Amino acid sequence: MKSAISGLAAVAACAAASALAQPPSAESPVPNDTSRVETADAAAENPFFSPSALPLEYPPFDRIDDEHFAPALERGMAEHLAEVESIASNPEPPTFENTIVALERSGRLLERTATVFYNLVGADTNDARQAIQAEFAPKLSAHEDAIRLNSQLFARIETLYENRESLGLDPEAVRLIERYHVDFVRAGAELSESEKARLREINEESARLRTQFTQNVLAEVNASAVVVDDRASLDGLPEALIEAAADAAAERGLDGKYLIALQNTTGQPPNAYLHDRELRRRIHEASISRGSRGNEYDNRGIISRVVELRAERARLLGYPNHAAYVLADETAMTPDAVDEMLSALVPPAVANARREGEALQAMIDREQAAKGEPSFELMPWDWAYYAEKVRQESYEFDEAALKPYLELDSVLENGVFYAAERLYGIRFEERDDLPVYHPDVRTFDVFDADGSHLAIFMLDPYARPSKRGGAWMNAYVSQSELLGTRPVVANHLNIPKPPPGEPTLLTWDEVTTAFHEFGHALHGMFSNVTYPYFAGTRVPRDFVEFPSQVNEMWADWPEVLANYARHYETGEPMPQELLDKVLASAKFNQGFATTEYLAAALLDQSWHRLAPDEVPPADEVMAFEARALEVNGTDYEPVPPRYRTPYFSHIMGGYDAGYYSYIWSEVLDANTVEWLRQNGGLTRENGDRFRSTLLSRGGSVEALDLFRAFAGHEPRIEPLLERRGLSPNVDDASAPPESDAAEP
Repeated sequence: MKSAISGLAAVAACAAASALAQPPSAESPVPNDTSRVETADAAAENPFFSPSALPLEYPPFDRIDDEHFAPALERGMAEHLAEVESIASNPEPPTFENTIVALERSGRLLERTATVFYNLVGADTNDARQAIQAEFAPKLSAHEDAIRLNSQLFARIETLYENRESLGLDPEAVRLIERYHVDFVRAGAELSESEKARLREINEESARLRTQFTQNVLAEVNASAVVVDDRASLDGLPEALIEAAADAAAERGLDGKYLIALQNTTGQPPNAYLHDRELRRRIHEASISRGSRGNEYDNRGIISRVVELRAERARLLGYPNHAAYVLADETAMTPDAVDEMLSALVPPAVANARREGEALQAMIDREQAAKGEPSFELMPWDWAYYAEKVRQESYEFDEAALKPYLELDSVLENGVFYAAERLYGIRFEERDDLPVYHPDVRTFDVFDADGSHLAIFMLDPYARPSKRGGAWMNAYVSQSELLGTRPVVANHLNIPKPPPGEPTLLTWDEVTTAFHEFGHALHGMFSNVTYPYFAGTRVPRDFVEFPSQVNEMWADWPEVLANYARHYETGEPMPQELLDKVLASAKFNQGFATTEYLAAALLDQSWHRLAPDEVPPADEVMAFEARALEVNGTDYEPVPPRYRTPYFSHIMGGYDAGYYSYIWSEVLDANTVEWLRQNGGLTRENGDRFRSTLLSRGGSVEALDLFRAFAGHEPRIEPLLERRGLSPNVDDASAPPESDAAEP
């Protein structure tokens, strides 16, 4: 149920793999925790017990304390189960209103509380929140099972499903019945009682382990930061990053030292700058050893057990493996379809990466010879450093030269917002009267073209130890005509925060990430559906990245770029010569980017194609990974997977057997970008078409039908191959391109 059930699961997954595996049964309800029954005064003070009185039900962060979450979650589950039991035991024959609509309206307190809680767990966690997360992961899993494994409730849904075409309902309502039926069947509603009992055990254990995995990843990212004693070792690193490293060290009581914080990916950005090869190696090895060091954060045993549980659950539900189970409800539909695409991309991608590696090795050989020193073999910690040198040599510009023209406020207001204003006629007004959960968060009213209040947008731009890695969008309130709600959505980035008084200057990747995440925000803000199940980004996982990837195209659209790419001190526009070099280098290093991504996507598939008795134990996890990379043809040593198994948070947070989604969605994205270019680009007509045919529809229509309605044809892979330099007629992947988009 995307009311309180599936909606909660989506919240939890997006907020970093929290824990809402699957729901307890009204046949075996979760006992209420009487130790947390509040006094009347405490109940009156709990801000979750009634909808927020702030605009658009914006969360009252100034009134929310950690002590409020557990009581509200407990009461929310109890109220929700009572509502569901009333629906299931209704003596009246099932109707769309008394069953499906009633379920859509149920669980408001639980939804409200869990949405805020899991969003904060991802964006600003602490020890108290992590303890609550660990406690409630199995409870919420059991809660979901209590509903979806309720035989009496499923009988009502099945009756409606069998008669759906004769009920006189509109297409969205018919689809809602169909989706409820699919969700309940996939959750085990048709299993025997003994099978349901085992499924509950699997789901509760999985939820607990996934939470532990996520908390381990965040803890070890912070614990694995590399301490540097000598400032000279940081030669090459931009001054602002050196100052930030000094401040980070001082915060940990390491005055006079420097702390290089790790990001969640295998590759670490400082390695593109650092001249000290030994320091680059230290940073790389700190990165790739996360989760497999034998310490308290070791995730190998968790991976092994979760994969085994997933394989068992798939078998229980009638699927050969977990990948088949997951993909049956995505646009890909089958593992064979995923294999067909990925296997077509691997050979040219790896071949391009090897050619790029040869160019880097040649650069190393020349430099070492010029210094009269022996050469060395290209290794993963060398790639970013020498790739930047080759970029400078080939395109005659240093990417660092871009940063003074890419100041955060200008990128946001004169770039991201400007493009949306031109395309959709919306406008933004920042406000400072709404409470926020962290001082770095900014809030904006979003007004539609007719002046009506469309949404509230929140931006949380900076990295911090309490925040998970990566970039993502969350909805705090989703749009629904049934519930009368309008969107409150948030974008979260992980930009290093500069020292006080210094401007926030972005890399080009950070700029495209800002446009990408705002594409998700637009998907949420433009939602115009009746039922909360279908709101915003509640679409198949291998479709959800498509609209956000399309929005990246405006980052280097000439009119948009000219509006925001101005020197932060002088206001001078980015020189055309520099801009031309940026565009010309768009395909540079795409062999690397595509190969590291495909290696991770295929690794995900390899784990989730296993039968229960094929899953390796903890001490064989890394050996399995190595074999999988070799079998998949992506075992090129200088280009490791974008994520290695023990810190591959995507596959614990909703992208299990689904990491392929980014490139699957990029096929649709590349087709759409091609269509927009051919039809005038940045125009209101094009924006309104994209909004009306796709962005506003959420999940209320089959995903690929939405694409066809916009583009007017079936998806074609050729635009993607051309974009990534993988087209058969492209001989040199690093040749100056005509393409526009960048890797998210």
